[in-house]
Amino acid sequence: MKKTIIVVDDQSDLRLSAKFILENYGYNVVEADSPLQALEVIAEQTVDLMLLDMNFQYDTTSGKEGLDMLKTLKEKNHHFPVIVMTAWSTVEIAVEAIKLGAKDFIEKPWKNQRLVRIIEQQFQLGSVQLENKRLKAQRPTSNVFMLGESAAMQLVLTQAKKLAVTDTPILITGENGTGKSMLAKFIHQHSTRCNESYVTVNMGAIPETLFESELFGHTKGAFTDAKKDRMGRFEAAEGGSLFLDEIGTIPLNLQPKLLRVLESGEFEPVGSSKTLQAQVRLIAASNIDFQQAIAQGDFRQDLYYRINTIVLDIPPLRRRKEDILPLAQHFLAEKSQKYHKSDLFLSEQAKKALNHYDWPGNIRELSHVIERAVLLSDSNEIEITGLTDQLLDGTHKSNGEMPFMTIDEAEQQLIKQALQKSQGKVIEAGELLGLGKNAIYRRLEKYQIDTKS
Repeated sequence: MKKTIIVVDDQSDLRLSAKFILENYGYNVVEADSPLQALEVIAEQTVDLMLLDMNFQYDTTSGKEGLDMLKTLKEKNHHFPVIVMTAWSTVEIAVEAIKLGAKDFIEKPWKNQRLVRIIEQQFQLGSVQLENKRLKAQRPTSNVFMLGESAAMQLVLTQAKKLAVTDTPILITGENGTGKSMLAKFIHQHSTRCNESYVTVNMGAIPETLFESELFGHTKGAFTDAKKDRMGRFEAAEGGSLFLDEIGTIPLNLQPKLLRVLESGEFEPVGSSKTLQAQVRLIAASNIDFQQAIAQGDFRQDLYYRINTIVLDIPPLRRRKEDILPLAQHFLAEKSQKYHKSDLFLSEQAKKALNHYDWPGNIRELSHVIERAVLLSDSNEIEITGLTDQLLDGTHKSNGEMPFMTIDEAEQQLIKQALQKSQGKVIEAGELLGLGKNAIYRRLEKYQIDTKS
């Protein structure tokens, strides 16, 4: 797309000369014979750079009108680069102009090559600054880890990888904690946009009053707390991927605003009349039943059709038991590194307990359980007792049954739990289990249980 340059000067021959030179270099040029006319032009169309004369009607040497124009541009929050020009350049005027936001200074009559070089430098600098803004936006961390050894998860990952290279909108569905955000990152990192921005938005966490500001940005002064310009998520994700998590929670009255930008790719920052273009790859996720939400009037059908070109459903962890232990081992290694612990491993009893649990919180719950076990571990081996509070209690609530194990394993587990409750006091632990002093000590010796661990 051609860059647009506005030439602001009261001399028509100079404007014509600049127009001829710059159009020859592929720029689109518009003219204004005064600061007032220039303000009218930039209110109606997007301008990428301004060439501004410093002197108009008041006098010919002070640069007052040019300086006043720079102040006005700053007050109105116009951020395109301004190059000032005058036939009566002085160091003082140049310094003052730079202080007020001018990016460079050129004397009239100019040398064509110098003028073009200055303009090209400003556009190159602008590209670098925009890229820095994008880099500050949320980007994917290293390589996405997505463990899926079950046939069900392998199918999802195969489909995701195949679809990643297209720009087709993808809707990821599944229960809370199944890994929807991980799959979204997986898709981005296997796409042609992998080196561009990856921006995530938790739609359920955005207050209604900030919905447009968060997604589309705002200008300074657009509302009471708008102290400065803010880039919206669509602009931050330009050229990359935008992940809208919990999209099903958007209030009905705000859904048309999102629908418009998804259909047209156009939006306006709050407080601005300029229409911007969004070139992003959309990935959305939700755990709601969309058909039910549509039937109840809570979700627009046309918005649903816009986001569900492709639907990837992640099965819950209880339906892919093969993934539990590999994920647990991954989280164990990850959390061990995080908390500077080494050589930790899961006991066989702990592994059985993990496999027998229903995991209503899915991968997120598994991650939290392993993290807690790592934090509380006093030895290299993570026993089932290290998982008790979050795992076994949840197992009883989940299916009313204890994990299946041998009698000896159950006895060991109960003894360790009793010792934990009695803070290592053997006699008290025996009383909790209905065992006498000799009976509890025999079992401690039989199972080689260390009462101090």
